[in-house]
Amino acid sequence: MLPEPGLSFAAAFAPALLDPARGTPAIVTGPNGKAAAKRYDVYRNNVTVSLIDALAAVYPAVQRITGVEFFRAMARFHVRGNPPTSPLLFEYGRDFPQFIEAYEHAQEMPWLADVARIERAWLDCYHARDAAPLSADRLSAVTPDRLADLVFVAHPATRCLRSQYAAVTIFAAHRDGASPTHIDASTPEDALITRPDFDVAVRRLPPGGAVFAAHLISGRPLGEAAAAALDAAPEFDIAANIAGLIEAGAFISLACGAPS
Repeated sequence: MLPEPGLSFAAAFAPALLDPARGTPAIVTGPNGKAAAKRYDVYRNNVTVSLIDALAAVYPAVQRITGVEFFRAMARFHVRGNPPTSPLLFEYGRDFPQFIEAYEHAQEMPWLADVARIERAWLDCYHARDAAPLSADRLSAVTPDRLADLVFVAHPATRCLRSQYAAVTIFAAHRDGASPTHIDASTPEDALITRPDFDVAVRRLPPGGAVFAAHLISGRPLGEAAAAALDAAPEFDIAANIAGLIEAGAFISLACGAPS
């Protein structure tokens, strides 16, 4: 059977794939025009399982935390309401952390969504464009009178995430399948995710570090970033944090003058 006029085969075939409550599209037929509901249901199940598997590949720490059965049940609900928008499976699930945050059965783990955000940032950093990181020698050549106006150009693989929970520690404890010790999840932690070479690294930032890094990553001058960090954490060590960001490969170049 042909689709309705003005409606492509894909547009007629796809909507019911992620909704088991919808019947088999009329255009789906078997040999001799016979109904093919069972064939469509098999295909529909395969699509759902493939998308759940894609989420499990992107969020392995989340799955280790919740257990496979809980994760796949949660992922199934997400899949039904959030069809893919890209043919690349690694792109799927960008809104999964927001879904987890609102998911009724995950409310006893309020930090789980932030762990998922770190995992999503990890994957984005892994696939980001390559670039040579800024060397410490380049910064040391800048005269003191120009430091406040310095603008750092972020590496394409640099991300900074803030959490009111111990998301970095929880992520690190479960990412590689280790057996975690007791973690005080109520301790706020901020993450810096970078990939200066081939390996993605997740670092926990000190108090004020996320404010400082976020300002620099967004292109604000060093003086403004330092002032904001000191306002957030009076004990903030500017020199140590600059050195740490450069060592992590967070930037690729320098410029002078505030951005327009």
